Amino acid sequence: MAGDPQPETELCRLEVDGAVANVTLDRTDAFNALNPQLISDISEILEWTSMRSVGTTGELRSPDGSPNLRALVIRAEGKHFCAGADINMMREGGSKTPEENRADSERLDRLFHGLWSHPCFTIAAVQGVALGGGAGLVSCTDHVIAEPRTRIALSEAKLGISAAVIGPYVYRRLGSAGFRRLAMLASRVGPEEALRIGFVDEVVDSADSMEDSILAVLSEVMTSGPLAVTSAKRMVEVLDRWEGDDDSLRSWTLDLTSEMRGSPEGQEGLSSFIDGRKPAWQEDQEG
Repeated sequence: MAGDPQPETELCRLEVDGAVANVTLDRTDAFNALNPQLISDISEILEWTSMRSVGTTGELRSPDGSPNLRALVIRAEGKHFCAGADINMMREGGSKTPEENRADSERLDRLFHGLWSHPCFTIAAVQGVALGGGAGLVSCTDHVIAEPRTRIALSEAKLGISAAVIGPYVYRRLGSAGFRRLAMLASRVGPEEALRIGFVDEVVDSADSMEDSILAVLSEVMTSGPLAVTSAKRMVEVLDRWEGDDDSLRSWTLDLTSEMRGSPEGQEGLSSFIDGRKPAWQEDQEG
């Protein structure tokens, strides 16, 4: 990716460190609330990084020799991770046509779906509040780290609106009963309860120790085959939408297993285990 221009963004930034993309929200004057510009900025970064991932290219390195991406970390500057959708943007909905309001919702869904379906392993480092759309970002990532001040809420009902756009993603993370309860109460959930119900995956002692936990998770995921990581994510997407019978599902899983075992990455993983050496994707990362 050397010399490959990154998206030009105003309210968030992208820093690439080897095979890791670091995305930082930086609209601190509004607690990183999602306005049209920030939504567009994040969406463009997600699309740019997706196209340059191992999961999309099938290669550990790009033609110029730089590593293709395997993980993506979302952080935020300031006191809070994300205060949800910008209140002014939502207020303007009253003067817009149904078509214009739908276009706004489509922009938000582009963001959430882009994060949910991203080929890389995704990590969210959440400090302070993650409300409404912020909770949506949390729900779309693969591993969520919270700190003692973290509060998460599906806050839309407090404003008399619906958490519909983030709904599918929160539903998948929390399950039916958990999503229904929190969407109705719209109350803030602290880190311990968030851990208990599956909203977050890890709670650290302080914001200062967040980076250590991120590095630990990154170190672990880098030992997994990057195409196997993407395949696991794709498998869940298929299972979420499966409408066939059990026999068809079993047949599909057998086909996937056979495909992965016979793939170059699968053969490399099996061979390296038998030979007692590290697989190519670990050697490449270390090099």
